[in-house]
Amino acid sequence: MESLKNQATVKNLQKELEENYEHNLKDETFKKLVDKNHISEHLGMLYNSQLEDSTRELKNCATCRGLYECKNKVSGHYLYPKVVGSVVDLVYVPCKFKKENDRLLAMKETASKELLHARFKEIDVKDKNRVEVIKWIKKFYDEFDLYKDMKGLYLHGSFGSGKSFLLYALLNELHINKRIDFVALYFPDVLKTLKEDWDSYNSKMERYSTVPILLLDDIGAEQVSEWGRDEVLGTILQNRMNNHLTTFFTSNLTIDELEYHLSLAKSSLDKVKARRIIERIKQLTFDMELISDNKRS
Repeated sequence: MESLKNQATVKNLQKELEENYEHNLKDETFKKLVDKNHISEHLGMLYNSQLEDSTRELKNCATCRGLYECKNKVSGHYLYPKVVGSVVDLVYVPCKFKKENDRLLAMKETASKELLHARFKEIDVKDKNRVEVIKWIKKFYDEFDLYKDMKGLYLHGSFGSGKSFLLYALLNELHINKRIDFVALYFPDVLKTLKEDWDSYNSKMERYSTVPILLLDDIGAEQVSEWGRDEVLGTILQNRMNNHLTTFFTSNLTIDELEYHLSLAKSSLDKVKARRIIERIKQLTFDMELISDNKRS
């Protein structure tokens, strides 16, 4: 009798597996995943839940606009099946945005030396797309007065368009010719370095909050956390806004996209906190776009 019950249980489980698998095959993404990897019906049923996980993450990627809104378990990656004999493993594969971000980070390391020596004379003035930004930068330089309330720039636009170079050139000229002190930070590294050296946290935050000119380069490329957004970025911007200190930003995101990026889980509270950051940025800067040919290619 017990044996018959066990057999019935096995049959019911088998039937349930078959029904779940057949149901999933009606999903276009799931079916493409199975077909592309030549997964047999037997393996498909056996690893049905893993394939569901992969399908879910692939669907997230299909509607994703960048790392700043990644919904997958590991940011910038998606789970993908790897068939080895009679076993289906799931591996993390970097998405197109993660690959592009890694490529740009590698290029940024090479470009950092150039940025430190950027000057006005090296700016490409032939590109018509850059004319308005260059005019703004030149006017800012000519009129800069340490004792005036002078807004900076939120400069956003395409990858490799030269946003950082233009602002570094401006700051270098101000420092060399007018002895203006500034700090330029690659923002994704700021949070990392602050966490790694708590002993210097207070002194660094004081420096970032009070230096006459601050550049936060590539904001929006960082992995957002409440601490980074509220305690670090929010504190720096609030202090600079209160003291009317000039602040610059570069980003691959528009101001609206940055707000979405900063809202983390997109809850109502997160949205309010992100909005506060954006309002501070708007108080501190003019918003300009730079769409140009990739200067790094």
